[in-house]
Amino acid sequence: MRILLVNPNMTQGMTDTMAAIARRVAGSRAEIVPLTATRGFPYIASRAEAQIAGGITLEMIADHVDSVDAVVIAAFGDPGLAGARELFDLPVVGMAEAAVVTAAMMGERYSVVTFSPVMTRWYADCVADTGLGSRFTGVRAPAEHDVRLDSVAQDMRGDLIALANRAVREDGADVVILGGAPLAGLAPEISGEVPAIVVDPIEAAVAQAMMLASLNARFDGRASRPIPKPSAGLSPALSRVIAMEALQ
Repeated sequence: MRILLVNPNMTQGMTDTMAAIARRVAGSRAEIVPLTATRGFPYIASRAEAQIAGGITLEMIADHVDSVDAVVIAAFGDPGLAGARELFDLPVVGMAEAAVVTAAMMGERYSVVTFSPVMTRWYADCVADTGLGSRFTGVRAPAEHDVRLDSVAQDMRGDLIALANRAVREDGADVVILGGAPLAGLAPEISGEVPAIVVDPIEAAVAQAMMLASLNARFDGRASRPIPKPSAGLSPALSRVIAMEALQ
């Protein structure tokens, strides 16, 4: 089994961290194939940026779709997730959705803790898209945006633990999701300091991707499949994915 790990952020270090986590989850059961965006943004941090990154995500998947069994979109806002599921006949899993679904299976109420206030509304939208909003206690974030991507998990470790504890004690969460690719790997480090289950979204996404791929279910024939048509200005691989539909 081969799992394509698509990071639509341009930061290679972020991809390396998430790929290492993914390989620990997969063990000998799956090969992890990591990709990092070559254009776009160092880190996607808004709904506008996610819209742009969504198209880049589709192009990255199209370049490798014939050689993998499942895809993980390794950005917490799940850019391009709905479109990828319309286009590609294989399991596509987003970090945010996977974390929320996992949290709903682990407890009754869950919260998202992240490192910047600029992402709170966008992340709340991501939760609403899962249909599990009735069990969501909200997004907790620091008051100010003061982030160095390469070290945010350690720089803000104490603040993130404090936010997670507030989510538990004040909001009633019994599961806390650490939202944002730069926080990948932090959940197991701080779980002993938070009186709740702490979910790492990349772990959840990889586990779900492997499970879906192992079902041998048919992922073609979705009712929402786009109408086949020619295109212009897209990457060659994505153009072929869309155009080849017309040949079937």
